Amino acid sequence: MAIEVFNRYENKYLMDTKSFSTLYNELLAYMELDEYNKNDKFYSISNMYYDTEHDSLIRNSLAKPKYREKLRIRAYGIPEKDGKVYLELKKKVFGLVNKRRTALKLNEAYEFVRTGEVPELKPYMNQQVIHEIDYFLQRYELQPKVYLAYDRIAMFCKNNRDLRITFDTNIRSRRYDLKLEDGDYGESLISGGQWLMEVKAEKTIPVWLSKMLSKHEMFRTSFSKYGNEYKKMRNRRFAGEVVER
Repeated sequence: MAIEVFNRYENKYLMDTKSFSTLYNELLAYMELDEYNKNDKFYSISNMYYDTEHDSLIRNSLAKPKYREKLRIRAYGIPEKDGKVYLELKKKVFGLVNKRRTALKLNEAYEFVRTGEVPELKPYMNQQVIHEIDYFLQRYELQPKVYLAYDRIAMFCKNNRDLRITFDTNIRSRRYDLKLEDGDYGESLISGGQWLMEVKAEKTIPVWLSKMLSKHEMFRTSFSKYGNEYKKMRNRRFAGEVVER
């Protein structure tokens, strides 16, 4: 059964393909690949992010307050209209990431966010998370804003499953055709050959990992996929307004 409640710290690092290959090979001594990455295969994640008409959620997040929150529908690959997806409420409080999600069928997730009406509870749903998302939806009038997808390699620590490292590449987005079932395409968000590594742990990272990151001069960065997409879109709109004047 998929884990539906996460409380952890997430540190992010941007790197090129050479650095990725070096770290990836060294990490295999301590980590094991996610079952979907066996035989050196990626798996794709697609997300639909929701926000208010005036983008208040992402604008607040970019201001880096002590508390921030966002809502998205996540699918693995391209879902069918009645396929399984996850509706996720993600919060960050004093640097600690809290993610709560429930499985839903895609059409159920769409209707829940669109109407604010709680779906009829099914065995595959997490009732507590449904109620929390219901409360969230009562506070905001949301609409689909951006599609974001990427290819991922995930690893778990052999001795501590709470430590997880992911590598995302080919990050792509679009602000049209805002349906997850419409297909996996969009404009590149980062340049080719770049990777975003995320180190996810409930507590501090182990000494061996800290030494490895230091040896390869890996430094933490602030990188939000939705945040960077929004800034890119905003800059384009601003440039367009300037040209029109």
